[in-house]
Amino acid sequence: MSVARLVSALQFCPGGCVFSPPARRDPAPSLQSRALNLLLGQLPYKQQLASAEAVQARVQKLALEPTSFEPTGLGRGVEATLTKMGGWPVYYTAPSSGHEGCNFVMFLHGGGFINEIVPAHWRFVGQMTRKAGVVCVVPIYPLAPRATAKDIVPATAELLRMLLEDAGPAKVTVVGNSAGAGLALAACQWLRDRGHRQPNRMMLISPAADASVSRPEQVEIASRDPIQDIPGIVEAGRLYAGELDVGHPFVSPLNGAFRALAPMTIFAGTRDLLYPDSVDLAERARAVGVPVELHLLRDQPHNYALMPTPEGRKARAIILREVA
Repeated sequence: MSVARLVSALQFCPGGCVFSPPARRDPAPSLQSRALNLLLGQLPYKQQLASAEAVQARVQKLALEPTSFEPTGLGRGVEATLTKMGGWPVYYTAPSSGHEGCNFVMFLHGGGFINEIVPAHWRFVGQMTRKAGVVCVVPIYPLAPRATAKDIVPATAELLRMLLEDAGPAKVTVVGNSAGAGLALAACQWLRDRGHRQPNRMMLISPAADASVSRPEQVEIASRDPIQDIPGIVEAGRLYAGELDVGHPFVSPLNGAFRALAPMTIFAGTRDLLYPDSVDLAERARAVGVPVELHLLRDQPHNYALMPTPEGRKARAIILREVA
């Protein structure tokens, strides 16, 4: 496993996410996973979230030098089409062999709401399209602070509502990682509150569910998290919140209602400083009758489900089976 592959995997989302405590018989992390944790600690991702000033510098740099959101690395057998919906660029990817009868995935990328979609995201979209034979819908939502939660959540929900209508009897799954997973949850709460249909399932990879990062235990967990740090996550959440309070359900969907939401599959591991939020998310959803699968792995880092490790490959296999 090359360093280049590991670094590429990290680009899914340098911003906030969520994890959970290990099951009693949770196996020890693989050798590749342990090596990855050591490597992560040597890379600059945590430094980028070490302070509010570091996040502000990142935002200013991206404002001057925006990164491309065009698809890169989808792989063979995948076609991409760009359209505009609600003023946003929206990509559709489909198997080159044809998409008649395909199910649908809406993919919402991570990045702490301040970072653009990256090639590693597109490779995962290409994998879902090719191996699961689905049509992926990928909104390129605007980033904070230029756009904030009060606009992004309703607009994302409206795109999902239109997809659900257009899909007819086909299955629609929402897949999000990190900030994108939090956005998926908030959008589904928005749909529910307005009486609209839910997707068939939410697949939430390290969901960013609470922007306050206010649990006392998170300070200790942050010392073990090789990617994230509390000050930067709080600042990114503040920028995304805009004129809303960071506790608003658009920003922190953990504070929203969970009744009548779509079934959820959550992937989490204990080296993410936000993992207690995933535990709460699962418990609150189950308490009101929402089916939840919570995949909790010991000593796994942020976004482990998309990492080039045995644990990551197993998680992706679950995702591919579910969306197909």
